[in-house]
Amino acid sequence: MKENIAFTAPHKTATEAGMSILRQGGTATEAMVAAAATISVVYPHMNSIGGDGFWLIDNPGSDAPIAIDACGAACQNLAVYQEFDAIPERGGLSAITQAGTISGWQTALNADANAKLPLSEILAPAIAAARSGFEVTTSLQTASDKLYAVDKRNDAFKALYEPNGLALKQGEHFTNPALANTFEYLAKNGLQAFYQGELAQSFAADLAAAGSQIKLADINATQAQLVTPLKASLQGVDCYNLPAPTQGIHSLIILSIVDQLRSKASEDIDWLHLIVEATKQSFHLRPQLWADPNAVTALYQQVLQTPAISELANNISMSKAEAWPFNASPGDTVWLAARDQRGQMVSFIQSIYWEFGSGVVMKDGGFTWNNRGISFSLDNTTTNCLAANKKPAHTLNPAFARYHDGRRLAYGTMGGEGQPQTQAKVFTDYTWRNRTINEAVAAPRWLLGRTWGDTSTNLKVEQALASELGTELDRLKHKWQSVEDNNEMMGHAGAILDSETELAAASDPRSDGAALVGCADSPSQ
Repeated sequence: MKENIAFTAPHKTATEAGMSILRQGGTATEAMVAAAATISVVYPHMNSIGGDGFWLIDNPGSDAPIAIDACGAACQNLAVYQEFDAIPERGGLSAITQAGTISGWQTALNADANAKLPLSEILAPAIAAARSGFEVTTSLQTASDKLYAVDKRNDAFKALYEPNGLALKQGEHFTNPALANTFEYLAKNGLQAFYQGELAQSFAADLAAAGSQIKLADINATQAQLVTPLKASLQGVDCYNLPAPTQGIHSLIILSIVDQLRSKASEDIDWLHLIVEATKQSFHLRPQLWADPNAVTALYQQVLQTPAISELANNISMSKAEAWPFNASPGDTVWLAARDQRGQMVSFIQSIYWEFGSGVVMKDGGFTWNNRGISFSLDNTTTNCLAANKKPAHTLNPAFARYHDGRRLAYGTMGGEGQPQTQAKVFTDYTWRNRTINEAVAAPRWLLGRTWGDTSTNLKVEQALASELGTELDRLKHKWQSVEDNNEMMGHAGAILDSETELAAASDPRSDGAALVGCADSPSQ
């Protein structure tokens, strides 16, 4: 039997959860909810049900993918922030925005005509993982060590993630019965029960005790939205991403610039230089483009058109790097993708922003609330200024490509503001450099700007690539440094490629993930 299902995630347990749904005939959307719930259990530092999510769902024969914005908006009561010069990074006051991800799960299931599995089956893998436990990874230990030094983590956080008074250690067995109970409650009462009733009331009480300004009314009002995806038409391929408040616009600007100038690139150094310089051109525009969809400037509607892209491309020199003071924001995230037996594909991303988000755990929920709202500015003259019901500038942006020859590619990565850069590298390697998706995902990479705990704004290059291209980077006047290979700061990328002759999936060696391809046990309905 021809292979007809695929799943990739940055933790193998989530991949297995998604594949278990696909094998029994479930849709890619149902599989994604199962995996999204499971990865919130086993990668709690990277994401949680107290965070946000974004979807691209591609159904065969449709005009465009379905796009879902499950970004939480700022709460109503923000008066306390008038006293601050900067938003606190951790603790209750960093918990400013609603948790949209579960509303996104419900919206995705509602939009899928073939989704018929009961929630009890979809959430079963997550319940099992939370109740029976799992082995702490190196990635989780690193994040736990970092949060151990943070003062503003609440008692529920300490009780859950420091059960012996110490940070979690790699190899330890960790269980989360409270989160298992939460998923069982949702399986019985429906996903909307996260936002209504006794569970929501307990979240509001925990947030208030930590000093958050989020009220029960804010939680009650949380609602994901179906939105129109962004589209960039390149030569031979249409690329899709999420609109504001995400970085999707920047991901597509970078690809559009590279598409215009790719005839000037032949060697590895040319491609690296071109993508880095295209990134700089796009990020110059962030003050106008990266904010709530109601706050971005008029440029947003024009910037993907050919004249605007040509103007940006003309600013790039292929013989010299532009000086760059860019400071990137950190961000812990998970990106996943699925393909079901009917041909539905999903590109999905879910996050709480910084590792363990606000550091405020819901004691009855077993999860951490996000600190996504710290990306707001307290400068009222900026597009991304803090305001009630406003969405913050969001790093998350899942990607999808439809090739004119029928191929389809779901791809993406975690990595904060490194996401557009890594997306461009993976897409370029596969589309224009004849690499397989596994080669494109695993190849040595780079990151422009600051990342976790770092103050430098230079170009970080993995050692294998730095050894090969260091002299050329100097010649082009890049300010760069080498970092160890397979570095987690480069993100956890992945991809699924679907064509008439091939179904392939890739997972990043920088993660704890797996990419699986197989056959559904149940015939398509």
